Amino acid sequence: MRGRIVVAGLAGLLLVSGCSDEAEPVAVPPPVPIAVDVAAASSGGACRLLDFTVIEQAVKVRFDVAAASEQGDTHTCVVRAAGAALPELTLSVTETTIDKTSFGADVVPDKAAKVTGLGQQAYKRTTAAASGRGPVAEVGWLAGDGRLATVSWTAARGSERSAVEKLTGDLAALAKKVDTRAL
Repeated sequence: MRGRIVVAGLAGLLLVSGCSDEAEPVAVPPPVPIAVDVAAASSGGACRLLDFTVIEQAVKVRFDVAAASEQGDTHTCVVRAAGAALPELTLSVTETTIDKTSFGADVVPDKAAKVTGLGQQAYKRTTAAASGRGPVAEVGWLAGDGRLATVSWTAARGSERSAVEKLTGDLAALAKKVDTRAL
């Protein structure tokens, strides 16, 4: 009996002495930053007319950075992918009083192709690569609300012009979704 009491006493002491030791601190890794998608519209200006998802559906490239600028009656938005200068997509919208005839004579570039179903009149074209960038695809239109709009794609250096030319159709489809009246 005495042995059982001694064993029980020793077990109790071990238990009590184990509880009195402070536990070693456990290193906890820092929290992982949470990426939050911000809408292009949050940049203001002409960016209010764009949506990253709609752009991605049209041109098959995901953009996630937008910057806007306003100068007088002109509103501009440039979108890019984080960490990459090119490609970039630019939307520019300017209030205007020109009519369809003036647009055709003064705004539509030589050798531009006609785009149907976009504003009062529209065109598309591709320009050659230049220093530091690839070719540029452009769609311009005279909107029915007294606005002149242009959406352009500036390709990365080394991009093939034929691939950029194919994008003019995608840009025209994107332009048809831009409601310039929302400015």
